[in-house]
Amino acid sequence: MTDLATLRTAWLDRVADAADPAALEEVRLAALGKKGEVALMMRELGRMTPEERQTRGAELNRLKDEIDAALRARRLALEDAALDARLKGEWLDVTLPARPRPRGTIHPVSQVTEEVTAIFADMGFSVAEGPQVESDWFNFDALNIPPEHPARQEHDTFFMARAEGDDRPPHVLRTHTSPVQIRAMQELGAPLRVICPGRVYRMDMDQTHTPMFHQVEGLAIGRDISMANLKWTLEEFCRAFFEVEEVELRFRASHFPFTEPSAEVDIRCDWSGGQLKIGVGESWLEILGSGMVHPKVLEAGGVDPSQWQGFAFGMGIDRIAMLKYGIPDLRAFFESDLRWLRHYGFAAGDVPSIEGGLSR
Repeated sequence: MTDLATLRTAWLDRVADAADPAALEEVRLAALGKKGEVALMMRELGRMTPEERQTRGAELNRLKDEIDAALRARRLALEDAALDARLKGEWLDVTLPARPRPRGTIHPVSQVTEEVTAIFADMGFSVAEGPQVESDWFNFDALNIPPEHPARQEHDTFFMARAEGDDRPPHVLRTHTSPVQIRAMQELGAPLRVICPGRVYRMDMDQTHTPMFHQVEGLAIGRDISMANLKWTLEEFCRAFFEVEEVELRFRASHFPFTEPSAEVDIRCDWSGGQLKIGVGESWLEILGSGMVHPKVLEAGGVDPSQWQGFAFGMGIDRIAMLKYGIPDLRAFFESDLRWLRHYGFAAGDVPSIEGGLSR
């Protein structure tokens, strides 16, 4: 009968000498496989007496368990050694700079919208929003725009189609953000201070006009609000937005259906050297329209004009972005040219401060 102690020593030595996983697998099959030495010895138990089978079977099971444990330990040791060799061979200097990755930029319209919002928020204005597809009443009637006004003609406004037999006035793509002012008055009442930024649509296309553009309008309602408050608000905004110490505004009498009196606002500037400078020079540049809110507009918003009055103003976000950042053509804003976006776009760290301008 085979000496199990000698057999144990021989197999444990062969396991320890296995130099790689393939050699270790050969040892396993030779010892514990179906035709392995230990398996063949287990088959001999059937020819033994019950007493011999009980003693010999226990010894063979212990031998099998010891060899199996040695195989597992050796397999882990070989795997650890292989991993250690791989780590040494694939050594990487983690202090090296990472590969450059392309980064997107913030569009000038988004950047300027955030700047405008931050400046007016510092003056107590909240942001109001409304739908881009508006009813005829909100876009025109509530704003005291008469039926014969050019803005209500198809050559100026995008009208939505109505089903055949539907005689209601068609909805429109809003031509300004003024309908948001009506909705804000109806919802919040007076007193009120809001700005209304957003997309607007008009049938126009050239170097300084596009069919879709961005506008921000402001509305302030109180019991004693006057044109003087309007003038101060616009001066403070221009000073903060254009980042200059002093600005000079010129109010020219004009006409808008929704304000009375109405005024176009020009800002003093200088174009010498082909560069725009705000607050100095002998030239004037129109930047926005404004005025005192018409009583009929207050009534449409549910505000009593005998108790309340207010001012309103509106300007193109795209246009003031062009002025501040020297962008020559409005159409480029919407062409998705990556070269243009990389040149005029802003990094994520260019956060507008409440004084206007950028903090990095």
